[in-house]
Amino acid sequence: MRIGIFGGSFNPIHNGHISIAEELLQTEFVDEIWFVISPQNPLKQKADLWPDALRFEIAGKALESHPRLKPCDVEYHLPKPSYMWTTLNELKSQYPEHEFVLLIGADNWLLFSRWYRSEDILNDFELGIYPRPGYIINEEELPETVHFFNTGLYDISSTEIRRRLKNGESIEGLVPSSVIDFLEHK
Repeated sequence: MRIGIFGGSFNPIHNGHISIAEELLQTEFVDEIWFVISPQNPLKQKADLWPDALRFEIAGKALESHPRLKPCDVEYHLPKPSYMWTTLNELKSQYPEHEFVLLIGADNWLLFSRWYRSEDILNDFELGIYPRPGYIINEEELPETVHFFNTGLYDISSTEIRRRLKNGESIEGLVPSSVIDFLEHK
């Protein structure tokens, strides 16, 4: 099976993440998508990061009605900070029956040369890029192993969701109702 690896803090996961993943599944580029929840992105500050277990549990609730989308905690068991090169190789080792493909936003593609062992990732894995507001990708300049998919643009932010929760404002429409129900009973 061909598995798309969608990495991120998912602090929390939201409807934009899920919609992008569903659109990528429709392209038939991958058979399933695993949301790899990062305990710490090496290019981001750790401030305001919800506990690992909570983000994983919320992702599970959010994805329960999407059988081809799964939360993955592999990075919780790897050295920190989490590097995608290490993650992809760990998954390849644990699941040799699967082929893994990295899925990233256009914003991350434009920073990709700063990623740890980015050239090795490009040599050993295919990549799928989805658009992000304000980031332009020239498809003609992409390496052979990198593919651009024109999924929709979603103006939803985990930062905005956390802000709304802190202020007691509604997050309806931003996250699945199962997440709202879960957070209300937390």
